[in-house]
Amino acid sequence: MSDSPFVLPAAPDTLDVVRERVRLRPFEERDLEAMAAYRGDPEVCRFLPFEPQSADDIRHRNGHLMGGTSLEGERGGVMLVIERADDGAVIGDLVLFHLDAAAGSAEIGWVVSPAASGRGLATEAVRALIDTAFEVYGLRRLVAQIDADNVRSAALAERLGMRLEAHFVENEWFKGRWSDLLVYGVLDREWRPTQTSGS
Repeated sequence: MSDSPFVLPAAPDTLDVVRERVRLRPFEERDLEAMAAYRGDPEVCRFLPFEPQSADDIRHRNGHLMGGTSLEGERGGVMLVIERADDGAVIGDLVLFHLDAAAGSAEIGWVVSPAASGRGLATEAVRALIDTAFEVYGLRRLVAQIDADNVRSAALAERLGMRLEAHFVENEWFKGRWSDLLVYGVLDREWRPTQTSGS
């Protein structure tokens, strides 16, 4: 296997992504209470790889992702909170992690409060995350791994134009059942024409 020609650019010192109705920014300690409100909801965690979380659980599980803007490091990744633009309320969080620097690839994930669902805010936030991954971090490929029973997240990935690349049947024992795993992907060169065409 030959050496990859991909070179990851330097991470930004600061990150503040503003869209019409949402803002993405790095985690701050003051966000824990709001995050615990939705991450502590059993229904929110139903298809996620953790049980309902307290503020301490969130800090312990995600400490390596919190507060920075660099994807690199021993357990590299970035956690961004989603703020509603009109009132500054934290309505969810996003992760960009599992970086493969040689391939210019990373995984994305999202957790959104039920109070914010049904209005397109999650779609706007994940679209902004993908924009940021490609335009700011210079990545060339993104994937999202979704439990096949999580129809809302699968629909969100499809709405954004992500391609279903794999469906692993009964992939793992997960929360009391054999679960199927869906893997969605998108390349930088596929994303930009889609976004500039207005779809």
